[in-house]
Amino acid sequence: MSTTPVRSLVLWLPDWPITALLREEAAAERPGTAADRPVAVVERNLVVACSASARAEGVRRGQRRRDAQARCSRLRVVTTDAARDHRTFAPVVSLVEKRAPGVQLVRPGLCALRARGPARYYGGEAEAARVLIGALREHGFDDVRAGVADGPFTAEQAATIATTADDPVFVVPAGGAAGFLAPLSVAALDASAMGMGSSSSRADSTGDLVGLLARLGVQTLGGFAAMDTDRVRERFGERGVRLHALAAGRDSRPVEPRTPPPELQREIAFEPPLEIADQVAFAMRVTADDFVAGLGAVDLVCTELRVELVGDRGERSERVWLHPGSFDAAAVVDRVRWQLAEDVGATGEGLRSGVTLVRISPEAVDAASHHAPAIFGGGPEERVHHALSRVQAMLGHRGVLTPTVGGGRWLAERQVLVPWGDRHERDRHPRSADSLAAQRARPWPGSLPDPLPATVFADPVPIDVRALGGELVDVDERGSVSAVPAFLIEGGRRRAIEAWAGPWPVVERGWDAARARRAHRFQVVDADGGAWLLVCEGDAWTAEAVYD
Repeated sequence: MSTTPVRSLVLWLPDWPITALLREEAAAERPGTAADRPVAVVERNLVVACSASARAEGVRRGQRRRDAQARCSRLRVVTTDAARDHRTFAPVVSLVEKRAPGVQLVRPGLCALRARGPARYYGGEAEAARVLIGALREHGFDDVRAGVADGPFTAEQAATIATTADDPVFVVPAGGAAGFLAPLSVAALDASAMGMGSSSSRADSTGDLVGLLARLGVQTLGGFAAMDTDRVRERFGERGVRLHALAAGRDSRPVEPRTPPPELQREIAFEPPLEIADQVAFAMRVTADDFVAGLGAVDLVCTELRVELVGDRGERSERVWLHPGSFDAAAVVDRVRWQLAEDVGATGEGLRSGVTLVRISPEAVDAASHHAPAIFGGGPEERVHHALSRVQAMLGHRGVLTPTVGGGRWLAERQVLVPWGDRHERDRHPRSADSLAAQRARPWPGSLPDPLPATVFADPVPIDVRALGGELVDVDERGSVSAVPAFLIEGGRRRAIEAWAGPWPVVERGWDAARARRAHRFQVVDADGGAWLLVCEGDAWTAEAVYD
């Protein structure tokens, strides 16, 4: 393998965690962060990034959280989110790839590529860097820096140290890496270990080595490069030899371009805008076929579909749809039509003008082999699935409903009817959807534990529970029964009580006097062997369910 450094071009977007936070909040239209408000991103109680306004008030990277807040009392502190940083940086890499293929994602906010190809195409290394910076600025990324040098390490130092917002490009001449790096602090090696994809253990070992060099009096990369290679190997091992080569400008690492992911989403624009849902659905047929074919080309199927609709006035409608199996083209068109129909429902929310754009993208995919039909067919299950899907396609999204068990304190409210193929959602907006599993996992104080009764009355059945003397049994504020339950009267029929347990309180909305509810549950076994779940609320008794 060649050890000659390859001319590399590095693009750096300063303070990327801050940029990612602001862009994501702006896209979601969430208030709370003005562009000039001081913001700091914190990890392990240390500041890892801060905005320009925060730096103006004395906040710096590496500060403890409390020290940063002491310097800036109005500082907004946000926890680091690696997923957010990667998610928002992916479009940046895609934009660079449109102008110069072969991009390596070093870390969110920093990417590298071989300089030779872009330099020959755009007429020079500096010209290529300016073209890429201009392309990013057109999409709202105002502060972009570029460094060109022998090897990614030197190019990164050129971009992060030798550039400014007014002069964003710095080119280290070929063969001049050692001279450029010589006056820099050895701390640059630690930053490189954290950024170039090293594991945390290797990054920690690099930090230990940098700290040891400082204690030995080696403060600059030039001083470290002047040390004898054999002595470095004896003292620091092969890891030290590698860092010694970086300090001397002999960065043999190649730029490793990423393989761009396949473009799975599809969209269609309408000019003029379409006002009728059936027109939009008809126009979507070819796009839906192309979408399904694109997934099939990479042996995937879509199990969750995101549909985005854009209106002529700029309003948007976005929702994630599920399918009991996987989406075909007809199912995709159905979801677009259903979403349009629900948006113009009784609430009046959603699109209020003609549709100008429809975008469909896979929210979740699965291997196509998992959904291939069996050799001898799928039997009754497959026939039921196809029958219900056909009926739903004819009647609409809520034309076929299936019962599921949801969360709640009362048994009647735990039965939820959801459209065929969907999961239970409390809110149809995808960002506030509460899945059935999450809802059932809530504590629900006062809810009934398993095993649950088999028969639940849709409307509670009025009954009376009385003591031996005939007086009505009730529960006082301390949760004590006024007398021992002796018999219950249901529908005019008197049943002796053989055994009973309770009461178990159920308290709801105690903070709201108008809607507060306080009741007590009892389990009762009558003389005929029937097991009842009873509710006492005030001086009124009802039967909530029966254990069959």
